[in-house]
Amino acid sequence: MSSFRSRRHGNPAATLILCAGLALSGAAFAPVGAAHAQQSREAAAAKAADQLPIRKIVLYRSGVGYFERSGVVDGNSEIQLRFNAEQINDILKSMVLLDLGGGRIDTVSYASKEPLARRLASFGVNIANNPGVPELLGQLRGAPVNVLVAGAQVQGTVLGVEDRPMPAAPNQPASRALVLNLVTRNGLKSIAISDISSFEILDQELAAELNKALATLAEYRADRTKTVDLRFAGQGSRRVVVGYVHEMPVWKTSYRLVIPEDQPKARGGEGGAGSRGEVLIQGWAIVENTTDQDWDGVTMALVSGRPVSFQMDLYEPLYTFRPMLPVPTVPGVMPRSYAGGIEPARDKGAAQTGGGAPGRPPAAAAPEPARRMRGAVAESAAMDADMQGLYAGVASAEMLDYAAAGRAQAAEVGEVFQYQLDLPVSIERQRSAMIPILTATIPGRRVSIFNIADGSEHPMRGVEIVNDSNLQLLPGPISVSDGASYAGDAQIGHVGQGDKRLLAYSVDLDVRVQTQNEQQQNITKLRIVNGMFEQTVQSRQTFTYTFRNGDEKRGRTIYIEHPRDDNWKLVTPAKPDDQTQTHWRFVAEAGAGKTVSFPVVLERVYFQSFGVMDVDMPTLIGHRQNGRISEAALAAVRRAADLQAAVNETERRLRGLTDQVAEITAEQSRIRENLARLGQGSALAERYIAKLNDQETQLEQIGAQRAAAQQQLEQQRRELNAYIRGLNVE
Repeated sequence: MSSFRSRRHGNPAATLILCAGLALSGAAFAPVGAAHAQQSREAAAAKAADQLPIRKIVLYRSGVGYFERSGVVDGNSEIQLRFNAEQINDILKSMVLLDLGGGRIDTVSYASKEPLARRLASFGVNIANNPGVPELLGQLRGAPVNVLVAGAQVQGTVLGVEDRPMPAAPNQPASRALVLNLVTRNGLKSIAISDISSFEILDQELAAELNKALATLAEYRADRTKTVDLRFAGQGSRRVVVGYVHEMPVWKTSYRLVIPEDQPKARGGEGGAGSRGEVLIQGWAIVENTTDQDWDGVTMALVSGRPVSFQMDLYEPLYTFRPMLPVPTVPGVMPRSYAGGIEPARDKGAAQTGGGAPGRPPAAAAPEPARRMRGAVAESAAMDADMQGLYAGVASAEMLDYAAAGRAQAAEVGEVFQYQLDLPVSIERQRSAMIPILTATIPGRRVSIFNIADGSEHPMRGVEIVNDSNLQLLPGPISVSDGASYAGDAQIGHVGQGDKRLLAYSVDLDVRVQTQNEQQQNITKLRIVNGMFEQTVQSRQTFTYTFRNGDEKRGRTIYIEHPRDDNWKLVTPAKPDDQTQTHWRFVAEAGAGKTVSFPVVLERVYFQSFGVMDVDMPTLIGHRQNGRISEAALAAVRRAADLQAAVNETERRLRGLTDQVAEITAEQSRIRENLARLGQGSALAERYIAKLNDQETQLEQIGAQRAAAQQQLEQQRRELNAYIRGLNVE
């Protein structure tokens, strides 16, 4: 394997061995003192954690957690907290500090994070882009190196690296190779990089720059945690609080539901096959401590709300683009002369303003409400109410006042629910825990649930529950036990207090379902509206669900989920037992070993429009006999038919006159052709001329008749259109 070495003059210990063409690794070049510094930082962080331990944690389902530390400091104090590097952005965005003893919050400082590529680019040898041997040698232009080639050393100054065509060997195609050009004592020498076994950098400063770059790379990779220094200035012993938000795993919920074999009657319930009994529900919260610190006896709250949360890179310095502009030059100018002018009067009010720019108001004193608020916070320090409202969703007045007496206002957005755990919680770092959050008996009963969209001939076995506990149920899996045996798994959505839900956990193989669908359409009424027939059509759909309960020992309460369409009206039953955005729900009771049918009838009324003259009279007479159309409407149609018949007759006469003109015109063409062949003076020619004269007279008469008929037709059409347009008959 080829390698190269980098060595300072006279210092073999600084020799650097690297694999040619491979990625540079700086793990071995971390400073020896880095480990001691890391241990010192961790020891300081551990001491700070003891001085300012975590007292309160609020976890949100939006993937963040609020952490509150509190403790006692004396005089001017500095506390170091350690965070993972990926948490620093959230810390910078959310950290809040309070000194409840009247002290002052000084600057919060932390180690800056300059972009790695920018830091590596600052060294004499840039390894930011993971350079190979050719690229690295290309950066050493002008530097002296010692190259080992085929066991012989060649010393010189790097001129550059070039891609050079190589002479073709016998029976081989031409190729190209990377060549190192060295300026030696004997002149320019070119060496194929593939022939180089190793090389060493003879320039002491340049070799040191490479070592520094490798050490920086190793430190950047190894430094996973960062220190944030908090400074409190004041006198005496006093309590301080630090709150911040950073990314945390979403806390999850899971439930256990136990249906007793013989369900007791629910509180205030009635007996009977379909009555509700009581079931036992137990809820667990699954919480992960992915931090590097133990949670020891912390107050924990789990919030179901999802506040807006985002990430923003506030930690890494941001450099913006600045364009390079040429140095401005001013061309020579000729001397000019100007006429005298009148200077405008100055503003006396501006001249009398003391200090600052003209018109700028003097600096305002600290607002009186802010001073009063500071006093109130100092007095409330003795109450020690765990800093309620410090950061959990609503910004408190203490925060707003201590944050440079800001005026920002906070308000609740949406409804959230919080699980406040009664007992302190302890979870070791990088460990998870299941925390019980609910154990209660709630109303519930066994049910079967059928939805035709499931595509099964069996309904689902399930349970209907009513959440009458004092807690909300959040989405999560639920394991169901029926009696003493496991029955199946279900998935529960968000269930508020007092809400009812259906849960399905298995297929009810004892019950079979058959469905039948019938459709009918019936014209119920015809009327004339604005000259158009409006036909009222009633469409009816009948869905029949037939359930055969094969269980000879236990009856079934069956929920039928029928697709809901607001364009259809529910006729049978009169109203659903329950409904969702997409389904109506009906309850059917099937006794042990019994078969029951449940019809669902829907009706829809819609309208169709068509022209008054588009329906023949026999059809309308049939509708009249069935009571779908009134006698007045039928009479109106007859009147319209008469007007239409008059129009049709006039159009027929016009077509007849047009046909006569066409026949005469064709005859005249034949006569003119004959006259052209006969010439003048013959008896037949005279006869043709006389006939042409008669036809011309006839054409004039027909033209007059066509004009009169056309005028009459337009009048009749106007009368018909006016009659139909204003026709409205029930």
